[in-house]
Amino acid sequence: MRFGAEVEVAVTADRAAALALADELAPDVREALAALLAEVPYATYASLVPRPHPTAVAALAVRPSRAANLARLARTPRTAPVVVLDQPRNLGNAGAVIRLAAGFGATGVVTTGTLDPWHPTVVRGGAGLHFATAVERLSVGELPAGPVFALDPEGEDIRALELPDDALLAFGSERSGLSSELRARADHLVALPMRPQVSSYNLATSVAMTLYHWSTTGGAPA
Repeated sequence: MRFGAEVEVAVTADRAAALALADELAPDVREALAALLAEVPYATYASLVPRPHPTAVAALAVRPSRAANLARLARTPRTAPVVVLDQPRNLGNAGAVIRLAAGFGATGVVTTGTLDPWHPTVVRGGAGLHFATAVERLSVGELPAGPVFALDPEGEDIRALELPDDALLAFGSERSGLSSELRARADHLVALPMRPQVSSYNLATSVAMTLYHWSTTGGAPA
């Protein structure tokens, strides 16, 4: 709701507790939530969600349209990078990346391949922050304009580079790295510093390190 999500339904098994939590953590949306939130028996709440949450709150929000996301991704001049996850496999990692991207104020997160970035597990891992940035699945050929900085062990040390605001920061899958199609699209190959004999970082960790480097060389969270 804070980032403009169109919430159609919100229910809870304990309305007073939910509103107290909003008072503590999200007072800016407390009144809007109070007007929307309905209390239902816990059994009813639990029947609506595949994995009940400790807060006993559930809501239904409208997913932004593909056209709206494409417009956000294509808008220029771009003031923050787009994160590209090239054929990711792990749903939890994808959610963590979206949460990171929102925190750093990235323009958006794009996935290629079969993983749906709006899968319920990804949304849960993103902690509701899908609505704070543009999240879409595209082919490599559909990526928005901008220089592609692709993370690769053979690339130039990232510490020697300044990442521009209009960059596309591309990360390969957890197992096989960059696809040949994305690698061919890359303008720069970039490597993160890593101790010898350590094979890799977790995907979300790599994204965090790269976005932090961008934020310290020009960009910054708003």
